[in-house]
Parts: sequence; C-alpha cells; structure tokens
Amino acid sequence: MQAKPIKIAILAMGGEGGGVLANWIVALGEHNGYIAQTTSVPGVAQRTGATIYYVELFPKSQIKGDKAPVLALMPMPGDVDVVLASELMEAGRAVQRGFVTPDRTTLITSTHRVYSIAEKTAMGDGRVDSEALIEHTRAAAKKYIHFDMAKAAEEAGSVISAVLFGALSASGVLPFSREQFEQTIERGGVGVKPSLRAFANAYRRVGNEGAADEQTDAKIRDLSQINPKHPKVAALVNQVRQQFPEDSQAIIVEGVRRLIDFQDVDYAQLYVQRLLQVQQKAHADDTALLRETGRYLALWMSFEDAIRVAELKTRSSRFERVQDEVKLADGQILTINEYMHPRVEEISEILPCTKLGRWLLKPSSWGHKLLRKFTQEGRVIQTSSLRGFLMLHTLGGLKRWRRKTLRYQVEQERIEKWLARIEQNAGSHPALALEIARTQRLVKGYGDTHLRGLKNFHTVMEALDRHQNRISPDILQTLRDAALADEQGKELDKALKAHALA
Repeated sequence: MQAKPIKIAILAMGGEGGGVLANWIVALGEHNGYIAQTTSVPGVAQRTGATIYYVELFPKSQIKGDKAPVLALMPMPGDVDVVLASELMEAGRAVQRGFVTPDRTTLITSTHRVYSIAEKTAMGDGRVDSEALIEHTRAAAKKYIHFDMAKAAEEAGSVISAVLFGALSASGVLPFSREQFEQTIERGGVGVKPSLRAFANAYRRVGNEGAADEQTDAKIRDLSQINPKHPKVAALVNQVRQQFPEDSQAIIVEGVRRLIDFQDVDYAQLYVQRLLQVQQKAHADDTALLRETGRYLALWMSFEDAIRVAELKTRSSRFERVQDEVKLADGQILTINEYMHPRVEEISEILPCTKLGRWLLKPSSWGHKLLRKFTQEGRVIQTSSLRGFLMLHTLGGLKRWRRKTLRYQVEQERIEKWLARIEQNAGSHPALALEIARTQRLVKGYGDTHLRGLKNFHTVMEALDRHQNRISPDILQTLRDAALADEQGKELDKALKAHALA
C-alpha cells in the first residue's frame, strides 16, 4: 500500500496566528523531506466563523519516478488526521463539520472561549456550556488534547499559535522531532524567544499528561515511609531521592524493590545507573520519559525465566494466597498441581554455562535431539508434596548463578539496544522516545507467549529503524496497539501495510 499524505486542518480566528501556524507546519515539512501544500478559506467576520487553514504533507521518499503527488485543497469530512482549534467553539464546529472522527483524528484545542454574537445578544445567559462542549469534542476524537492555551500564551508573552505548535509536537502525531519543530520557529526570525517559551510550556504540559494516563495502575508508595535497614538498600533509595525528580521517584523506588527481589542489590544498582544515563540525555523537564522508562525497564530486567517461575511458585505467600482463595473447610487437604511444559530453549537458557546453552540450542546437535525427546510432553508437578516442592525450590535457587546463563546475557543485550534507541531520541524527539519506552509492553511472559511478543517487538523496532523519518510517535503507538491486539501478529501486519511500512 502506498503512503498517504498527512492531512491537517487549522481553525483560527483573526489575530491568533493561524496563518503563522500553517506556515510553520509547511516549513517544518519542506525542511525535513516532505512536499507541503497549504490553502486557506477566510470565515465570516464578527465571530460567526473562523479561517480554515489546510495543510497536506507527503514524504518525498515515497515518490516514484517523476510522478508528483496530487494534494487536496480543502479538508473533507472523515478524512483529516489532525485538527487544531484556537478556541473551544471552533473545535465544536470542526466536529459538526465532520472533520473530527474517533478512528483517526487527533484534536488539539484551547479551552478558552471567545463568545459568539448569538451568545452575547441573548436575552438571558446565552453562553454554551463549556464542559458539555469538552465532552462532546472528546467523544468525537481518537486523541484529545485540551487546556487553556490563551492563558499559556499570555504567560509566555507569546501568541496562541506557538502554544498550538508545541502541543502538536508533543502529541506525537507528526514524524518530526522536537528539535526540528524548534528549528522551524528559529528560522522564522520573529518573536523567537517568547515563541520558544510558549512552545516548551505546551510541550511539557502535554507530555506529562500523556504519561500520567498510562501509569494509573503502577504501585505508587509514599517515599517518606520507606526507610530500609539494609545499608546498601538505604543508600540506593537515598540516591533515587537525591538524583531523580520528585514525581518520578516513587516508580523508580518500586523498580528498585522489584529488582532486589528478582536478583540482588547490585542488579537494582544497575537499574538506577541505566536510568541516570537516560536522564542525562533527556530534557531537564521531561519527567514523563523518566517515569515510563523506569517502569518498563524494571519489568524487562525482571524477565520471567524458568528460575523466576519456579521461585514464585514455591513462595510461602503463594501457598497462603491459594489457601485463602480456595476457602477450605475444616479437615480438608489442599493439593496444588503445577502444569509445566518446559521447552528445549527454556532449559538451555538457564544453564550456568553459555557455551553449553548455545550448543543445546542447535537443532543439529545430539544434545538438542536428546533433550527434545524428554520435553515433548508436559509434566505435572505437585508443589504441595515434599518431592515436587524441593524440585522447584532447587530450580528457583539457581538465581545466584543467573548472571552466567545464556538468557541473562541475551536479555541484557536486548535491553541495551532498546535503551540506546530511547537515549538517541530523548533529547531531539522525546515524544518518540516515550513511545519507544512503552513498546516494551510487547515483551512479557515466558514460553510461547514471550516468543510471540518478542517477535512483534522486533518487527516494530525494525520498522522504526527503516523508516525513522516517517514514523511519528502516534504511528508507533498504533503499531504497538496492533501488536497487542492478537498473538499471531495479523493486526500488526495490517497496520504496517496501512502506513506503507511493510
């Protein structure tokens, strides 16, 4: 499938810089490998309508031969990717005209009001309810970004177009970095400093709100209540308090706790050092990236190998939880059966010798063939019996040698490549870096579940590496959601084809 142009509609009233905003978007595209076209249709005076600016961007890399793309002159209902409205009623008008659709459109609007003539001349209170307008426009859009942009512009000593430009950058819907957006403002040469201030404020606000939505299920603790007795653990918690922003500390401390439980204090220290490297590359105010990277890095570093699974299944807390759930009557005996189906790969990856593990993974080796015979059928292990419990408890005890295993080394290499992509974009394109961090959600579980998720993760990252100048944060999020939609990757294939990335 061929690439399609990015379609952007801007609804702004006179004096709000709608033309400047449209010109910035055109300049942004033309300086970064896109053909750009803009048109405008002025509205009626006296606040009964606004000027509609329409922009289409098409990647030059997708032009074949000497055939130039044909770009439209006006937005069509149901066929707009981004709508920017300088005032809340204009957002409502965009919805009314069909420019905003829940399957496609990102709607970015200011929530301030400039009342229409009909509202002003009403005998009573003729104002339209702003909260009702917000709910109506929210329901109509795929992604909805809104706050009082007029106030934000006034605080920065700038105009609302700069705030809208910053919100557009942070939304992640366009395949351009924050640095490229800011360079566009600088090339304009007029009101550069206040425009950049307004841009930065909007970017920070939108970015932090987006991260907050995805961390609602994280386990957040009151750090003042955490006072570890172990000196090395206490030192690590104090390091987090001193070196990380306050609103990221809780989730990082939770990551430290998880990794101490998974391995040891030194492993948690590695986690903190990796986050410090990300922090050095990121903007000082980009706490959203730090929180999300901290969350998903902790999940990846506590990967589920056979050692981890065995350890969790033999914990006393698990037996207590099962007993509470079963609700045994007096005199009843509880039996717990674990259905295990270890594959050759899982056994090879936890041996404390990487050479032996790699040899066993080779299908041509006699060791692989012999081991496969013993793993063709699953086993039932009764952990409520002494024999079954000791078997899994011994396997869980191998964690002290985990660093020598093949699985550990492979996972650390994967983590480092993922972090390198985040660090590469953290300064210039933080919205894309944030979506790269969240893509770790695809890597989870163990066995076949882990393999399928890892395959989808690599597919998404390879698409990003091949088409980095075309993949926006919004597209990357779409690919991630598609990969999570089904285990076979069919929805991901559809998404790749839909965006001409296959």
